Amino acid sequence: MAKSRKNESIVVSALRARTHFGKLLQRVEEERRSFVIEKRGAPRAILLSIRDYVRLAAPEPEVLTIIGEESRARGTDALHARQIDGIIRAARQKKTKRG
Repeated sequence: MAKSRKNESIVVSALRARTHFGKLLQRVEEERRSFVIEKRGAPRAILLSIRDYVRLAAPEPEVLTIIGEESRARGTDALHARQIDGIIRAARQKKTKRG
């Protein structure tokens, strides 16, 4: 197997991947590694954790990122469920009184 830095993928041949598949899965999980599997010198597939796959396949929508940033800036990211419920209740009561 080719050596790599901590966050870089490791390149392995298809034969080696097939022979040591269980060990590769263990490294993917324990070391949070990914492997580039190549056949005849050409990259053919990637072996990566489910967590990394989901992060890549379904990245956080930009809107949620913006909402999160605004929440941190206002300090509302530390509110508890009861506090949030109270704010919602107060807003609904205010709306009802105006309506």
